[in-house]
Amino acid sequence: MFFALCLVLLLSLLNQPAYALSTDWLVNPQQPEARVRLHFSGEEDPDSRQLSAALEVQLSGDWKTYWRSPGEAGIPPEVDWRIKQEQGSSNIENVEWLWPLPERIEMLGLHTFGYKNGTVFPLLIQVEDLNKPVSVSATLQLSSCTTICVLTDYDIQLDFIPSELETDPEASFLIDKALSQVPTYMPDTGLSTESAVWDKGSNKVVVTANSEAGWEEDVDVIIDGQEDITFSVPTIKIQGNQLKAVMEASSWLGDYDLSGESVTITLLNGDSALEKSLPVDKGMVSSLPGDTNAASLIVLLGLALLGGLILNLMPCVLPVLGMKLSSVLHASGQEANLTRKQFLSSAAGIIFSFWLLATFLWVLKLTGNSIGWGIQFQNPWFIGFMVAITALFAANLMDLFEIRLPSFMTTKLATTGDNSTAGHFVQGMFATLLATPCSAPFLGTAVAFALSTNSFNLFAIFTALGIGLALPYLLIAARPSLLKWMPKPGNWMINLRRILALMLLATTLWLTSLLQAFLPVYLLLIIALIPTVLILHRLLTNMMPHSGKGLVLLPALFLSLAIVLFGAWSAGLFTPEKSTSNNLTWQPLQEQEIASLVAEGKTVFVDVTADWCITCKANKIRVIDRDPTNSLLQKDGVVTMKGDWTRPSDEINAYLQKNRRFGVPFNIVYGPGAPEGLPLPVILDHETVAAAIEQASSR
Repeated sequence: MFFALCLVLLLSLLNQPAYALSTDWLVNPQQPEARVRLHFSGEEDPDSRQLSAALEVQLSGDWKTYWRSPGEAGIPPEVDWRIKQEQGSSNIENVEWLWPLPERIEMLGLHTFGYKNGTVFPLLIQVEDLNKPVSVSATLQLSSCTTICVLTDYDIQLDFIPSELETDPEASFLIDKALSQVPTYMPDTGLSTESAVWDKGSNKVVVTANSEAGWEEDVDVIIDGQEDITFSVPTIKIQGNQLKAVMEASSWLGDYDLSGESVTITLLNGDSALEKSLPVDKGMVSSLPGDTNAASLIVLLGLALLGGLILNLMPCVLPVLGMKLSSVLHASGQEANLTRKQFLSSAAGIIFSFWLLATFLWVLKLTGNSIGWGIQFQNPWFIGFMVAITALFAANLMDLFEIRLPSFMTTKLATTGDNSTAGHFVQGMFATLLATPCSAPFLGTAVAFALSTNSFNLFAIFTALGIGLALPYLLIAARPSLLKWMPKPGNWMINLRRILALMLLATTLWLTSLLQAFLPVYLLLIIALIPTVLILHRLLTNMMPHSGKGLVLLPALFLSLAIVLFGAWSAGLFTPEKSTSNNLTWQPLQEQEIASLVAEGKTVFVDVTADWCITCKANKIRVIDRDPTNSLLQKDGVVTMKGDWTRPSDEINAYLQKNRRFGVPFNIVYGPGAPEGLPLPVILDHETVAAAIEQASSR
């Protein structure tokens, strides 16, 4: 009896239908947040010899993968089936990859198309013979991204005989659901595309489409099909059943022409969609009414102008403000036309420097490097150059030397009173270079937009910043009569030059201290001591003209040594690096730990700073290291994290860009009441910090 039951059970198992196959979940150790598997539904078309299959991709958290045309960044997934290759797939003739509708994803100012948390890609696999074994031996290359991107490979292996497969209801449901999101498999809903017109002069395409049933609120138009060319977010205008969408095209390859080329246009209208290939006609494209992009740009240009103007009042430009004052004093009493030329030259130098900065950042962005406001101060060669320039300016103000260029452009290297325009142009450039370690209200918003947008907007924003910083010069150039209110020249101007020289010497010493991350201490002391001795020796000689140069050398040397050693001690050159500041214990910034700390009910205060950032130092002295903020940050349950951007750091740069910031200082507070973080303004105050901590701490 027992053997009979076993025989019946065995026969029943043998008679069970052979459901379609699926691979196990495939995981690459280099990307534990992603897994993939291949499904076969068991459905087949005997006439076309096509099998229904799908590639399922699951991503955890905020990870995403890309559509066939990823947009401004990203790589679409791709499978190498190795058809008719040795040790490749066999009995497979062709594979058609179908793409469900993507979502438009914006991150760090870049617009991409893809799928958050994964998707299911339907596949139509055509075999040579349904009755012969099929061997799948393929490799999937998958790009998955958050604020970083990971490119991983997955080996797919599967063997079966198509004619022996039975339909798998679960796999069929999964594939049918994915097919319902593929535009070519959607029912006809009365959508149609009329034309696509290309205007080479403006690099814009206008798409005209119609909907018999009218247009929903959720409307989008996507253009793809041209490799290396991306299209902006469309500006859409609907009149009745007709839709017009204008998009700007761009390419890193430079010049291009879409006239006569074929593009694929995908229309999304609520739950319906249409995908169609069209030839592009040549024509003219006019801006549509209600173009909010232009309006937003005007607002941001205004913010940039205001930010540049406020930058004149930030601490990093105090030495330059002194030089401006010197220029004003020297200009009093001279002809109005000459004054106008000099101050216009200074303004031109400022604006030209901002163009140079924009070009520098544009090249970095084009080559995929980190970009940000003030990042040139992460380069020791740039800091060394600025040390030399400020020292030369200070020495020239003390009349230690005078360098003259060829006669057709005679000027002092660092003059503030020469009648030539070249010297004032250089002075304007110098003002810009010294302004970049500072941030200011409205400046961060304008710079963040500039660094995340297209090339035209980047240069437009930086031009507005330059005009804002140059406004004091432009004001005097427009009304030279304002100089009549200045006092007459006299001996006090010599003393003013000496004060300005000392201010620039202080700037030189500060810039020298920024090299501590790159040079040994003894070398920094030597670099700082040389200009200090020369300038103080000259100062003491002028103050005591009858003492002789030799007699004042020793006092100048001792005074210089005392100043340099005190400055080195204040900058912490003689003490080991500590993570404490005014009783605060700072942890290194670890973004992945923030969420777990918040889950424990803690409040996290993040300070991203840099040694070369003057505004960061001002925030530290005025707010962070003083009560009541300092006491708040010392409370139980508050964790302080510091990100040091003094030197280049990919991790900190990625963290800043994730928060749409491109410079320091950056402060943000996390907590149970604000798990996503509460960004703080550029210039801190006690009330704002306290309010943010209270809100973040609340449950």
